[in-house]
Amino acid sequence: MMFESLDFLYVPAPDIEASVKYYTEVLAGQLLWKIHAYGVWVACVKLARGKPYVLLADHIERKDMMLIYRVADLDDSAAKLKSRGWKEENRIEIPPGPCCTFRDPAGNALVIYENVRPFIMQEFKGKIDKPTRAG
Repeated sequence: MMFESLDFLYVPAPDIEASVKYYTEVLAGQLLWKIHAYGVWVACVKLARGKPYVLLADHIERKDMMLIYRVADLDDSAAKLKSRGWKEENRIEIPPGPCCTFRDPAGNALVIYENVRPFIMQEFKGKIDKPTRAG
């Protein structure tokens, strides 16, 4: 199998504070970290034992959740998928590494990523950036 694991659900969160509050207070999730970098907010919430983690992001344009699957080598996996008729939609970054987004025939958002920063989940654990007047 090409996909190693389903690691994240990338969830639109235009109001990051309201989303974090909902996922932690209403759904009883554990906020692992919340960062503000490059002009965007991303928060990681653990809702269940194991994976996937929920990444709440204020910069996702479409109103759909993306399933993020880890692959061993992003470029190699993308090349193999392209040879089978796969169409890359976009290249993005999540804290653990680079991603390729695409859609299945029904329009569902899927993502493959390479975990080039395997230390990031531990490094960010407990990091909670606070909003400022400018951000």
